[in-house]
Amino acid sequence: MKIILTGATGLVGEGVLLTILNDKRVEVVLSVSRKTSGIVHPKMKELLVADFMQIHELKDELMGYDALFYCAGISSLGMTEEAYTKVTYDTPMAVAKALLSVNPNMVINHISGGETDSTEKGKVMWARVKGKIENALMAMPFKAVYNLRPGFMKPAAGQLNVHSYYKAIRFAYPFLKLCFPSYGCELKELGTAMVNLVEHGYDKKVLEVKDIIMASRKA
Repeated sequence: MKIILTGATGLVGEGVLLTILNDKRVEVVLSVSRKTSGIVHPKMKELLVADFMQIHELKDELMGYDALFYCAGISSLGMTEEAYTKVTYDTPMAVAKALLSVNPNMVINHISGGETDSTEKGKVMWARVKGKIENALMAMPFKAVYNLRPGFMKPAAGQLNVHSYYKAIRFAYPFLKLCFPSYGCELKELGTAMVNLVEHGYDKKVLEVKDIIMASRKA
């Protein structure tokens, strides 16, 4: 399969990228980002985009792909709702609209977050915005759209874009999984699950941690 991936310079995107590059089912990965990831691999190509809101101008570069793994994102800490909405809703919608015009038979795998508010009416700003983008993507006529809510994540081997607290999670992961089994997964599991969703599908469109782990184990 041929995959477009966003967010390769962040924790989630880098972990997913390293995982899927080692998956024999993946033929090509096009990393779409504002800056280079620094990762070099024979399966990988990069498309540097200064403004994602103008990505429709690059539609010819996006043709012929089977799936989008949307892993880009940002913390809402210190952000206004308007600014957070631009990154979390407006930007992925711009990418999705551009892809729908050239690859309507794609599978969209969108990284969301635990406790996302699907009603879009709750008091927590980031959860409302996440719910809004989940709902908007699922309303688009792609082959399939999945929203994945991974919780805390154990970094994959070889990752460089890892904050200090995630380095701590790497070592504390066995304890955290023992105490909170439904609240986290490995980035290797997340990446494998995303490839499996393209190949096999899943009976839910919103995948919580237990669903991600289950999807990662499909043959």
